[in-house]
Amino acid sequence: MTDSAEFAHVIGSGANGLAAAIVLARKGRKVHVYEAQSQPGGGARTMELTLPGFRHDFGSAIHAMAASSPFFNLLPLERHGVHWVHGQVPLAHPLDDGTAVVLERDLSDAERALEQDGRAWRRLLEPLVEQWPAFARDAMGPVMRVPLRPLLMARFGCVAFQPALRLAKSLFSSARTRALWGGLAAHSFLSLDAPLSSAIGLVMAAVSHVAGWPVARGGSQAITDALIACLAELGGEVHLGRRIDSLDELDPQNSLVLCDVTPRQLLAIAGNRLSRGYRESLQRFRYGPGAFKIDFALSEPIPWRAAECRRVMGLHIGGSIEEIARSEYAVAHGSIAERPFMIVAQPTLFDPSRAPEGKHVAWVYCHVPNGCAVDMTSRIEDQIERFAPGFRDCVMERHVSSPATLESMNANLVGGDVSGGEMSLTQFFLRPALGIYYTGTPNLYICSSSTPPGGGVHGMCGYHAARMALRRAAV
Repeated sequence: MTDSAEFAHVIGSGANGLAAAIVLARKGRKVHVYEAQSQPGGGARTMELTLPGFRHDFGSAIHAMAASSPFFNLLPLERHGVHWVHGQVPLAHPLDDGTAVVLERDLSDAERALEQDGRAWRRLLEPLVEQWPAFARDAMGPVMRVPLRPLLMARFGCVAFQPALRLAKSLFSSARTRALWGGLAAHSFLSLDAPLSSAIGLVMAAVSHVAGWPVARGGSQAITDALIACLAELGGEVHLGRRIDSLDELDPQNSLVLCDVTPRQLLAIAGNRLSRGYRESLQRFRYGPGAFKIDFALSEPIPWRAAECRRVMGLHIGGSIEEIARSEYAVAHGSIAERPFMIVAQPTLFDPSRAPEGKHVAWVYCHVPNGCAVDMTSRIEDQIERFAPGFRDCVMERHVSSPATLESMNANLVGGDVSGGEMSLTQFFLRPALGIYYTGTPNLYICSSSTPPGGGVHGMCGYHAARMALRRAAV
């Protein structure tokens, strides 16, 4: 047996690192996970960022991808404390006329609600929704492989590679449906006139009908704690406050090492052990736009004009698709938008455990250029006031996280990039480099969101990287 190891080390305790650790431990490896922070979880942490008793999610707040993750659904997360809490419907998108477009969870209900565009919406999404388990296995892995459902993936690819703005104008006649689609596509952090900007929109729309947009009761930390409990049952250990600055601190010659870090950190940790060609590939890796995030402690729920907005956990704020497109175009070209596209979560409407009785929290972020130092607070609050007059009167305290703040709290968020790297055409196929998870250095792998399928709390990057590591170790 070559390239084998009894021990395995995982650097980083985000969802991908923990998923990799669980896969390795299931195969009998003695796994140690090293986390630089004093609290595990990376982007899946919950903290009192504003006032005592107000629990805010540091990174991801709404977990459609976690609830539908092929790997997470194999784990006993519920037994370890993960309970999904849903709003009455997954998503609302308020408009300037005082109404909101609502995305119903049931596909038939969505078809009726979207009226003249309902049939087109159903045709677009029904194949993905009906075949979600197979689609998820194909879509949430490396692109350069033979899919289990080649016809389904070919159909998906034909739509996914289209610019979102063009697709909206060709498929939907209503400005309301186009706005809904624009908000979903903007999760890509791409300009809506760019190729691939439809891919994330398709996935986000399909998963809304499959799993809804739930939160984990009590906060995202519940997901991390459950993964750690699963790992502990298999004998794995997590070491907090243990930063790995060099691969020399571990034993890569006699153990597998998986790194839940982005290319920049991998270069710092293992640069002297990487081939020249691989180092150069990592140095060319491009990070995407950043996020500017605010956590609010509120005296009462956000006073939305549209009653539909009080039925949901998650909202897109940005007006028409044309306005969203202008916002995302500006960010993609290094500018800021005066009226930024935003994602809002209001978990305490359905999970009161996050705040003192009668009080609420809100989680909001907009897109900005990578590393942007502009304070977006007033722009964000103006956007909320636009659709919820009187919002500022509800604010008891706010915690502002610029891109620099986010990176200081999680080194993987380089320049505030919460997606692990730009989702350009090149990086869509080869992410972060030719070997995908394998670095070309024996026993050394990368398993972060800088690998397929990319950002989100789903664990699939770690799952695939660990499986590759085990296959190569058995050669």
